[in-house]
Amino acid sequence: MDRLRVLLVDDHAMVRSGFAMVLSVEDDIEVVGEAADGLEAIEQARATRPDVVLMDVQMPRMDGIEATGHLVADDLGHVVIVTTFDRDDYLFDALRAGASGFLLKNAGPEQLLDAVRAAGRGHALLAPEVTRRVIGRMAGKDDDRGDRVERPEPEALRHLTAREREVLVLLGRGLSNAEIAAELVLGEATVKTHVSNVLAKLHLRDRVQAVIYAYEAGLILPAED
Repeated sequence: MDRLRVLLVDDHAMVRSGFAMVLSVEDDIEVVGEAADGLEAIEQARATRPDVVLMDVQMPRMDGIEATGHLVADDLGHVVIVTTFDRDDYLFDALRAGASGFLLKNAGPEQLLDAVRAAGRGHALLAPEVTRRVIGRMAGKDDDRGDRVERPEPEALRHLTAREREVLVLLGRGLSNAEIAAELVLGEATVKTHVSNVLAKLHLRDRVQAVIYAYEAGLILPAED
């Protein structure tokens, strides 16, 4: 199997070195480049064609949000935002720009490796510690007083079968394919097919967008467990 090609983007050399140290010892991962800002990230991505881009947010010249938009538009790799999560709005904007998910900078080596491998396989991811916080905010379900704002159900939902709608709800709760299979008493292959159908019918890029869609459509409440 070809090794996953990873581009590291952070304006702190020590952070890039730390990530490179963890990733480079793995047989299935290759660090193909580094960049200190968004502009350099775009240049490096065009030159190296990475599978995964680990992207910081706050950087000089061009920040990670704008760079993510360019990389996704040009299909230059799956972007995973790596952040300290001190600015919620940056993360929401990054996901809107097309990032496949995000990872906290205090994550351990195994979490970093899992994130790279998941993104490399085309699986979107969100750090479980903050999934509810991020998606709840992105969905914009509350008004300024904190009251729930009712919205009409999207027309596209009518194209889903009853089973596909169930799968979308479970995606919105952050369940994996295996967990959805157990919940609905289905095989994982069947669940994978349903997930693919949901994404195609709703014109969604990945699971992160499916989670956002489920909240925005009112299928899942931000405060729901």
